[in-house]
Amino acid sequence: MNSYSAGPRDTRVKTATAVGWVTLSIWLAACGGNQSAQSEKAGEKAGEKAAAPGPPTIDVVRVVEQPLDVTVSMPAELNPYQTVAIYPRVTGFVGSIRVDRGTRVRAGELLAVLDAPELAAQRAESQSKLQGAEAQLAAVRSKADADASVYDKLKAASATPGVVAGNDLVLAQKAVEADQGQVAAAQQNIEAARQALKSVTDMESYLKVTAPFDGVVTERNVHPGALVGPGSGAGASTPMVRLVESDRLRLVVPVPEAYTAGVIPGTEMPFSVAAYPGQSFMGKVARIAQSVDVSTRTMAVELDVMNKDGRLTPGAFCQVRWPVRRTGSSLLVPAGSVASTTGRTFVVRIRNGRTEWVDVTTGVASGLLVEVFGELRSGDEVAVRGTDELRAGTEVRVRQATPAAS
Repeated sequence: MNSYSAGPRDTRVKTATAVGWVTLSIWLAACGGNQSAQSEKAGEKAGEKAAAPGPPTIDVVRVVEQPLDVTVSMPAELNPYQTVAIYPRVTGFVGSIRVDRGTRVRAGELLAVLDAPELAAQRAESQSKLQGAEAQLAAVRSKADADASVYDKLKAASATPGVVAGNDLVLAQKAVEADQGQVAAAQQNIEAARQALKSVTDMESYLKVTAPFDGVVTERNVHPGALVGPGSGAGASTPMVRLVESDRLRLVVPVPEAYTAGVIPGTEMPFSVAAYPGQSFMGKVARIAQSVDVSTRTMAVELDVMNKDGRLTPGAFCQVRWPVRRTGSSLLVPAGSVASTTGRTFVVRIRNGRTEWVDVTTGVASGLLVEVFGELRSGDEVAVRGTDELRAGTEVRVRQATPAAS
């Protein structure tokens, strides 16, 4: 049996034949792909022609009118009900000081004692002047009594004609009148000396520094031996001690202008402090500024807070749960319905199938809704999603939004 082996020429023929078949397959696939792509493009164009453009459909919700009664959280600060920086009223050296920072004191309790030797000398001098004025008054009164006695005797003797010369009687009367003037002047000198002594005595009482009310010493700036006084120098600008009343505090709340309506004195409001997380304290509205600060557009409202246990400290930062109420009903829309641009804030209202931009101002948020003020009425349909992309005058179809969507 003869065996056959392929030569070089047969191998080239087979290779050329395989390449031809591969090229033909690629060309057929390309033609089929182009036809498929052209068919798909034709289908898309046909679909576009079939679905003619129409008004877009947007979700709408109706404007709600209802009474507003919400609670908002506002920052506040605890201040002492009374606070005083105690300065020395006379110049002297600190002899002793009995309090320090954190000391609780009662009204009238001694805080510090000052030494001023010159006041003792002034008191001695004033006492001496008073005694001299009293001695002068006694001498003047003695002379006045003697002259009055002489005048009385001359007057009695003058009843007999020729016994007393008329001029002697006149001189005795004038002497009595002069003595009366000297007595009055001596009395005035005594009163002046007494007031001078009282002034020095009062100044000496200032050497004992006492507490004007019950409170806590929060600052102490002097030590025994320091020279203090009301004159110039470092001691004149720095208080000896600072005292605050902490049993009752003032909770000062800067209330925004939009929330000031309906603030009633006596209303109790809860608040919290960072020092006691999860705990609530109460304060009662006591004082209302009745004036809006033009720089912050807020009104200061003070709440009285009783702090007998001393847990709260002045200067603490608080969060007050402030009730916001309106005397009448408010218009509310979803917060997402309000759109803002650089020039205006508005909602998109749909009326007669077309959009309108209605300028509004916002008020208080109540859950997912926000209070709005503008040319709106209860029941108006507004877009759930307010956007400036939805131009005014656009024809639209509306679809009532579900509560979850709104």
